[in-house]
Amino acid sequence: MKMLARVMLCLLFGMLVACGQQQSNQQHEIRMAVAQPVINLDPRYATDAASARVNRLLYQSLIQFDSHFQPQAQLANWRQISPQEYLFTLISSPTKFHDGTPLSAADVAATYQSMQQIASPLSAEFANIAQVQAVDSQHVRFVLKQPDPDFVAKLVIGILPASLINAGHDFNQQPIGSGPLRFVRHDASLLLQRVADGQFIRLMEIKDPTVRVLKLMHSEVDILQGDLPPELVSYLNKQSGVKISVSEGANYSYLGLNLQDQTLRMPLVRQALAYAIDTQKIVRYGLVPGSRAATAILPPQHWAGNAQLTPYPYRPEYAKTLLKQAGVELPLRLEYKTSSDPQRLRLATMLQAQMRAAGIQLNIKSHDWGTFFGDIQQGHFQMYGLTWVGIKTPDIYDKAFATSAIPPQGFNRGHYQDDALDKLLQQRDWPAVTQRIHQQLPYIPLWYEGQVVALRDGVEGFHANLDGNWDDLAKVKKQMNGSN
Repeated sequence: MKMLARVMLCLLFGMLVACGQQQSNQQHEIRMAVAQPVINLDPRYATDAASARVNRLLYQSLIQFDSHFQPQAQLANWRQISPQEYLFTLISSPTKFHDGTPLSAADVAATYQSMQQIASPLSAEFANIAQVQAVDSQHVRFVLKQPDPDFVAKLVIGILPASLINAGHDFNQQPIGSGPLRFVRHDASLLLQRVADGQFIRLMEIKDPTVRVLKLMHSEVDILQGDLPPELVSYLNKQSGVKISVSEGANYSYLGLNLQDQTLRMPLVRQALAYAIDTQKIVRYGLVPGSRAATAILPPQHWAGNAQLTPYPYRPEYAKTLLKQAGVELPLRLEYKTSSDPQRLRLATMLQAQMRAAGIQLNIKSHDWGTFFGDIQQGHFQMYGLTWVGIKTPDIYDKAFATSAIPPQGFNRGHYQDDALDKLLQQRDWPAVTQRIHQQLPYIPLWYEGQVVALRDGVEGFHANLDGNWDDLAKVKKQMNGSN
């Protein structure tokens, strides 16, 4: 009996020690609450915003972008040899993957060769590559089928180890990159570790914005970014122990339309939808500071932006007139899909109320993020609401609207086909391209949502960024004062 008691005491002591260690580890973690799950940690397949933001930290790419949306070297400098040939030279400082192996030109070549061999929604972007070859350990040669002035700006795929690509490694389950953060594990949350100093960073999916705020106030999380209604931002602004960072936003929110639908394929109906939305009122009362009405995917300050475009005004009676001209019987009944995030549902309800005055009856269907995004990818929708995140180059107009970009070749999920726009895209006439899209409305533009970050006191170095990226996780610091 004494021996059994000793064993039980040892087990209990071990459990207490383990519990204490777990609490200590959690105290030293930097914890960020996010509204949407990270779906794919393989940069060749990731298309959702959360995955793209994490992959920027797990992997390095050949190029990155400066504050003016122009490409700059990350892993390599480049030289254009001819209109169809580029030579990239890896930056001399040694770069290693997280498994300790050096990153070489062979890894770059293998990554882009794999993009031409896998069934990825991003593969069409690289169909113009005729050849990619590792000249030696430091140089990679790209040869294109046709000249492309935007080619360099497309080389943002995270570089993967060639040996693991050839072995069929599952990078989604076990990512091996060379970025500032390395993968630890992914279960109920995503645990990462900073390469430079060993700092652990945990991404916790918490769908409800009120719960995220409560966890911040109770020091269960350290960082919140985005997906908050304005009243919660206002509440946080008044609380002690919390710091707020606000930035103007550049991520484009829109209504996507299925243009195979007999009603929505009519331009008059799409114009009526645009006139049936009071974007300015939603921006003022439904969104956080820094938000503004949108007119095109790329904001006006982008080098390929179009400051001449103006938002459609709210004219519900005129919208009714356009619908009648199109031969539509009122009320026009439409199904609108969105995620189950409370803020997205709230915005959907505002759209529903505004459209009712224009003779449009919006039936809202909400689903968890995975189901919702899967439906959009598979074309199972009549209308939906989404946001393009982190877009830097004007070739987005090709991917979203070109006839050649209908899935699985691109992201033209609405099956928009317009010969006039296809010709303008070939000419790279971006003012004319954006003007044509603004007139034809394959998307209904909504807003660029402002970026808001909330931090617990003691957390430093994380700021709201224009595109909502999480890059500051590579440097954010947390004072360990025992208060957590």
